[in-house]
Amino acid sequence: MHIALAQIVSTPDPWHNLRLVEERAAEAAAAGARLVVFPEATMCCFGSDLAAAAEPLDGRWAGAVRRIAADAGVTVVAGMFTPADDGRVRNTLLATGNGVEAAYDKIHLYDAFGFAESESVEAGREPVMFEVDGFTVGLTTCYDIRFPGLFQALAEHGATLIVTAASWGSGPRKREQWDLLIRARALDSTSFVAACGQGDPTTVGLPPGTLPTGIGASAVVGPLGQLLHQLDGRPGVLLADLNLPEADAARASVAVLANRKW
Repeated sequence: MHIALAQIVSTPDPWHNLRLVEERAAEAAAAGARLVVFPEATMCCFGSDLAAAAEPLDGRWAGAVRRIAADAGVTVVAGMFTPADDGRVRNTLLATGNGVEAAYDKIHLYDAFGFAESESVEAGREPVMFEVDGFTVGLTTCYDIRFPGLFQALAEHGATLIVTAASWGSGPRKREQWDLLIRARALDSTSFVAACGQGDPTTVGLPPGTLPTGIGASAVVGPLGQLLHQLDGRPGVLLADLNLPEADAARASVAVLANRKW
């Protein structure tokens, strides 16, 4: 499968960000991509009024992403925010295009490093997968990368490619953790991992400390933990050809899914 990771720096304006989605999806499609992955919070950056921006999956913003995917002839994965019943929002990944229509609500909320995402976000409950060209793709979001059980559950249900959309906060050792975690999750699920993060806002002229504090470093990792491709901190499109049956070979060779006890 030919895929693209579209590393962008979102703004507080959903309609400005939608233009980025349109431009990058068209660029990826012209290069032959079948799946185009955008970061968490593509709709609007963290630090914005998420409740005000949130729209249902049948709202205008999601509808526009569907149109973009249809026009480009690709499947698009993009982070957005949808309303929850209690005044909070859900941190949602929309997957749409080429017969795909799926949505994943982030399960593991970022109640860590002195921040409580659960105060404003309602957690999802179920893993979500979809198919592109006959291959099963699993969805995960940012902090999910610290929880191998979710990745193993997706692999156990047939996913050979697992997407991680992130807005990975900068800080001491955070880049080291990102690089380690994306490779570890690929290795302990024997899956390809395509991890697309928000770019570093300083690379587009924003001052240090600007939200979202993305680091970039979007990457594709093979099922034996090998780093295949990686971007730096700047916005850009990473293109990769993945031989997804290699995941089956990895599972036959390193049978961690079959051998695990818990």
